[in-house]
Order: sequence, then C-alpha cells, then structure tokens
Amino acid sequence: MRSESKSSADNSPTAAGRAPSPSPEPAAADRAARRAVTVFPLLVLAAGAAGLATPGTFSGWAPNVPYLLGVVMFCMGLTMTPRDFSGVAKRPWAVALGLVAHYVIMPGLGWLIANALGLSPQLAAGVILVGCAPSGTASNVVTYLARGDVALSVSVATVSTVLAPLVTPPLTLLLAGEFLPVDAESMVTDILKTVLLPVVGGLVVRLVAGRFIQRLLGLLPWLSAVTIGVIVAIVVAASADAIKSAAALVLLAVVLHNGLGLALGYGAGKLARLGAPASRAMAFEVGMQNSGLAASLAAAHFSPLAALPAAVFSVWHNVSGAVVAAWMSYRARGAERRAANG
Repeated sequence: MRSESKSSADNSPTAAGRAPSPSPEPAAADRAARRAVTVFPLLVLAAGAAGLATPGTFSGWAPNVPYLLGVVMFCMGLTMTPRDFSGVAKRPWAVALGLVAHYVIMPGLGWLIANALGLSPQLAAGVILVGCAPSGTASNVVTYLARGDVALSVSVATVSTVLAPLVTPPLTLLLAGEFLPVDAESMVTDILKTVLLPVVGGLVVRLVAGRFIQRLLGLLPWLSAVTIGVIVAIVVAASADAIKSAAALVLLAVVLHNGLGLALGYGAGKLARLGAPASRAMAFEVGMQNSGLAASLAAAHFSPLAALPAAVFSVWHNVSGAVVAAWMSYRARGAERRAANG
C-alpha cells in the first residue's frame, strides 16, 4: 500500500469496521482482519437462521433495534481518532469523489433494481433505503485485506456516516417516496439519535479515556458483530412468514445491488485516475453499506418486510467483500512481483 495509507492506518484497531495497522506485524494483522471478516457473516447468518426458525423468541424485540444500532455506532466511535478526520483535509478531492460516488451510485442502483425486478412497495423501499445508507462498518477492514488505500477508505466512511442525517432522509424521500410515504424529518431525528450522537459519544470517550479504551479494542469488533446479529435476528423473525416467498427475489436484488456497486465504485476511482490502491478503496466504500442502519430505519418507518433487504445485505456484502478483497490482493501481489522482476 502507499506510505500515506500506512501512516494513516497506524494505531487503527480491527474494531467495528476499522482497519488493523499494517505494521509492525502485518501477518498477525492480516490474520485478525481475515478472521473478523470470515466470522462476522457466519455469525449474522446464524442469527438470521435463528430468527427464521424461532420467530417467537424475538417477538416484541423490535423496539430495541434503534438502541442496538446505537451500541454498534458507539463502538465505531470508540475506534476513531482525530487522525481519521485529518485525512479529509489532506485529500479533499478524493474524499469528495468517494462521497459523491457513494451517495449517487448506490441510491440510483437501488431505485433501478427495485423497478427492474418489479419489487413490491415494501421491498422496493427497503432496497432503496439500503442504497441511501452511509458506508458499511466493515469497509475499512476489507480495503486493508485488498491492499487498498486504507486512509482514503477511513476518511470516506467517517464523513459519509457524519453526513448521513443530512443525506439519507432526502435521498430516501426522493427515490422511495413513489413506493411508500417517507417522513424525512422524523428519519433525520432517528439518524441523529442512533448514529451521529453515539459515534460522537464514542469519539469523546476515546479522547478522554484513550488508554483504558485501548485495552478494550480487541473486544469491540465482536461486540459489534453480536449486536448486528441480534438486529438481523429481530428483523428476520418479524417477517419470517414473508421470507419463504420473497427470499430468492430479495437475494437477487441484494447481489445485483452490491455487485454493481463494487464494480462502479472501482470504475469511478479508475476514471478519476486515483490509482489502483485508491480505486480498490472506492469499490468497497461504494458497494458496502451500513445495513444495520438501513434495517433499523426500515423497521421504524416502513415495515419489518422492508427491513428484509438490509438483513440479507448484512450477510452478503461481507461475504462478497471478503472474496473480492482476496482477488484484488492476489492481483496486487502479482503486479508487485512483476514490477520487482523488471
């Protein structure tokens, strides 16, 4: 990776989607990152299966989803440092391009896929809401595995999360309003309470009690993974009856949405001539979404069925992200060997 990516990623823990430091032990960092990316989708898949098999177990849990998401975002805030924001000032053009690509490509794809597949209003709104969410919390780790530009990835993910209260509700109103009524004002309030305030709170706690938090960083990715798993179980349980008839169609929509997002994000980076590492980062910052937020908003503002695409996306984008990262890493190592051999 580029030297600036390495320096910006130093001291970044593998927690709540933050990339591990590439030094001084890259092999150990690789193993930790791969383990997190491998175990997380398996855990979420198991949680979804539990929700489908025993929906009664999670009945009545739906009101707790916003609070559970707040836990995930608080963990994300605990992993942040001021250095994450300084990267924006160093490369404002690249970060701005990443934000525009993210908030144009994924919402647009969501609307196109919902119409092309003829999804029901509930599912269409759910797919579009996934597209309007900020970057996924695991995108930084996957970028690291892909030998991408981690500094750019962290900057785009951080700013897209901070801007979510201003961007996600109006985009959802614009694109999903034709399918279902959207209360954008209420959605702004919910995002502020469940995303921005917990993230800021976590960042403040990290600044005040950094040494103590440093000891807990290894636990944060697993706390986040378990919490998102519970959210998925609740969402799946609430729409268990509808899943049997809609599962294949929802999976197709999610695969198309995520796959095209990864490809177009990478293409945007190449078109802007950002370089290979930055283009790899762009792929994951565009194609991976904060599906936990999308599930929470869909359940609160639409219906449990509308939250189903977000639940499926939670599993799929981690699986596809890990596979694509492995392929990109293989190609990058091959290019480096060829360059070294002349």
